[in-house]
Amino acid sequence: MIIVITPEEVVQNETEIINQLFQEGLDLLHIRKPFIDQNEMKDFIQKIDSKFYSQLVLHSHYNLAENFNISRFHFREIDRKNGLSQSFTGKIISTSVHDIETFNVLSGNWEYSFISPVFPSISKKGYGENSNIFNDIKKRNNTNVKLIALGGINEKNINEVFESEVDGVALLGAIWGNDKPLGVFKKCRQNVIN
Repeated sequence: MIIVITPEEVVQNETEIINQLFQEGLDLLHIRKPFIDQNEMKDFIQKIDSKFYSQLVLHSHYNLAENFNISRFHFREIDRKNGLSQSFTGKIISTSVHDIETFNVLSGNWEYSFISPVFPSISKKGYGENSNIFNDIKKRNNTNVKLIALGGINEKNINEVFESEVDGVALLGAIWGNDKPLGVFKKCRQNVIN
C-alpha cells in the first residue's frame, strides 16, 4: 500500500496532481490541511474526481465526510489519547505513533497507524535525524493494526522499507518537494512492484 499525504499548504495544481496520482494507482490520499477553513476544504475536495472519494482520508473537517461519501478518518496521537475517535464507530480510522511500543498496544479498532520518522524527514528539515524507528520495526508484535512507515521515504529507499515487514508506506516530502511529483510516484510504485 502506498499512501500520499498532502502538504499542509496548498500547492499549485495540487488537485490535478492528486487526480493523476490516483490514475497511476495511488491507494489512499490523506488530506492534511490544518490551515484551511471548511469552505476551502470543500472546494479542495470538489476538485478531486468523485470516483476517488472512497480513497480519501480526512485529518480535519470531519463533518464534510457525509457530503462526499468519505468514510476514512485520521486522528493525531493527541486526538487518540483524548478519545476523539470514539464517536466514529463503524468508520475506517487511522492514527499516528512515534515508537513501536505505542504501536504494539493499539487496539484493533484502528485500520492502520503511521509510524514516524523512519528516516530523516524530507519535508521537515532536521526531524528524525537520530531516529531508530527503522530498526525498532523488528519489535512489532501487533498484527491487528497495519503498520505504515512514514518519514524520509523516497524512490531510492522504498524497497528497503517494504523489506522491513511494514504493510505500506506514506509519502509526503518525496512527492510534494519535487518538481515532478508524478514521476517520483511512478518510480516508487515501479520499485515496489519489481
